[in-house]
Amino acid sequence: MMTHEEPAFKIKNSNFHLFVLHLNTTDINKFKAELEKRLIQTPGFFSNAPMVIGLAAIADTGITPDFASLASFMRGLGMCAAGVVGGSLEQREAAVQAGLGLFHDTPARPVLKPTSVPEVNTKTLVPLQPELPGFEIEIAAETNVPEFNEYSVSSDMQTPLSDRIGAASSFRPTMVIDKPVRAGQRIYAEGADLVVLAIVNAGAEVIADGDIHIYAPMRGKAIAGALGNQGARIFVQRLEAELISIAGCFQIFEDGIPENVRGKPTQVHLDGSSLVFQLLPT
Repeated sequence: MMTHEEPAFKIKNSNFHLFVLHLNTTDINKFKAELEKRLIQTPGFFSNAPMVIGLAAIADTGITPDFASLASFMRGLGMCAAGVVGGSLEQREAAVQAGLGLFHDTPARPVLKPTSVPEVNTKTLVPLQPELPGFEIEIAAETNVPEFNEYSVSSDMQTPLSDRIGAASSFRPTMVIDKPVRAGQRIYAEGADLVVLAIVNAGAEVIADGDIHIYAPMRGKAIAGALGNQGARIFVQRLEAELISIAGCFQIFEDGIPENVRGKPTQVHLDGSSLVFQLLPT
């Protein structure tokens, strides 16, 4: 009787989203100092996250960074350099010699139509993490053939953000969650808005490519506009969050939420590169 032996491996097209770390300077010492400073401000946020190094800003400088040293430095900070995007031929060849992959430039992201909300008189600007001139971080797609799930829930809090954000090929109907989101769970509304009708506990994450509406206390992390939609908004009934993020701009509340919005109905949107927190009318 013949038995079918499973192959030792399979190769499949898939679709992952990776953080892109854009080099804006050829002064690598300056870059390293500012990257280390940023990660001290946001400990663990990029832990074990695969990163693509963007070279577009330094492509015409004629200077090729020491990619092996740079990748080693990033590993020391808990980040994994997966490859490079952009750059000159010499820079890309040097990256390959250092064991990094080559990524194609990503296509322009579709802009989702933001939800209109009534204007309110109270407007409080909460400072974002300081902008550092040596680099920028964004989320970008390496698009092949997507395998879609309607939504995904995970209890593995060690999995980096970029490992479980899938690409959206078209806008989908709003996802509605009517049960509490427990600590350790991650829920992702791919290509859609997300509505949560129950509490989001501390240690939980809710993510959407569009807007997020939470009609209950929000005590975990809320990430809207995950594919870069700067018009996305977050609406919460009671703001008690650990982290709020829209289109890659984020605010961590290590020192607590400002008194004027803490525990209150609040909407959050982007104004340039700053997150704006506004009280909702009651």
